[in-house]
Amino acid sequence: MTPKNARPTSINEYINAAPKEVRKQLREMRACIKAAAPGAEESLKWGMPAFSYRRIPVTFAAFKNHIGFYPTPSAVKAFAKDLSKFVTSSGSIQFPLDKPLPRIRKITAFRVRKSNENDGKWRT
Repeated sequence: MTPKNARPTSINEYINAAPKEVRKQLREMRACIKAAAPGAEESLKWGMPAFSYRRIPVTFAAFKNHIGFYPTPSAVKAFAKDLSKFVTSSGSIQFPLDKPLPRIRKITAFRVRKSNENDGKWRT
């Protein structure tokens, strides 16, 4: 959500470049992920905030009408019942901007466990 000529170089820059009405949810998303993945390295991967150890358990991104959360297909499948009210695809979840964020910590903790078991394709 940043202008094409000003690509962010950190998660702080990414959040600060997002529209004002989205920043609070992006900060909340970041805080939930950090709580569930203590010690994870923060970076930008594919132009979006990412958290990683040896692998990347989750990423997220701001869009016009939602926040995209990318915990890989195994997490979307494992939490399908909890996520039934959200738009999902094989490896992503869309959280509407006008609704509170759901169980990000629980999904992230699942991904951290799975990535430690080498159940993920994304490498740092």
